[in-house]
Amino acid sequence: MPKVDIIVPAYNASNFLSEALQSVLAQTFTDWRILLVDDGSTDNTLEIARTFEQQCGPKIKIISQENRGLSAARNAALQHASAEFIALLDADDIWFPIRLEKSIASFEGRPEVGLSYGSITYVDQQGMINGTPKLESRNAEGWIARGIYTRALNLPCPTITFRRVCIDKVGYFDETLRAAEDRDLWLRISLQYQVVRIPEVIALYRTSSGSMSTDYNRMLEAQRIFFKKHAGSPGCDPWAGRIALSSSYRELSETLIVRGQQAEALKSLAKAFCLHPLGRRNWRNAAALLARWFHIRG
Repeated sequence: MPKVDIIVPAYNASNFLSEALQSVLAQTFTDWRILLVDDGSTDNTLEIARTFEQQCGPKIKIISQENRGLSAARNAALQHASAEFIALLDADDIWFPIRLEKSIASFEGRPEVGLSYGSITYVDQQGMINGTPKLESRNAEGWIARGIYTRALNLPCPTITFRRVCIDKVGYFDETLRAAEDRDLWLRISLQYQVVRIPEVIALYRTSSGSMSTDYNRMLEAQRIFFKKHAGSPGCDPWAGRIALSSSYRELSETLIVRGQQAEALKSLAKAFCLHPLGRRNWRNAAALLARWFHIRG
């Protein structure tokens, strides 16, 4: 039985799947198995997966299903998982060679820890570096449910590793959520277990200009469902809910600023301020919006 089962959901992933799987083969920690779910792809994703299956033999298991979405694909893999640890890798992301080694080491001698995460560097569709998010230094590990709920902390999927027993205790990915389904599971785990952070970049996270839905109302509604679902849990009090919703509007304003939609960004930021007037990130976004406005006017 492998030490780690690696969940790789893949839907029309032919452009990047080979690079993602090669990054697994390059790991310094080698006691792993890939559980790759072809989620009803219509390109040659399955053909690429079969090529790696021929190369890796029993170290890769391919699961095929009709297209049901990301959460359902991950859950299908979890149903086949038997290793002590589960690690996540989406089909367009890339692990650094030390990713698994660092992750597994973070659990050693710490039975109270259920989940581990690290930092990422963004890359675009062409593989060009797009920056590394700043690490949050406060309350980033331990009992961090409140930070997850309020969106003060971001736990990037390609860096996530958790104990298989966590799923037995808190359940699978919630397939009814159309957004925040990953944050939902991290929160449920963090309410039962401590979380540890690896203080370095261990993966590349691929972004695209269309990665965020233009249906902003749908995205925000999904966030509200998530907040309501966990309201009343430890650390998820009404004030935390206001901060959480404020964070959602602030993050939307950040996207709109980058896209040049200044008027819409201002509206979203105003809602963020109404919910959490003292939020430092809200003020930073306001400064960025003003700077861009003066640049355009100039």
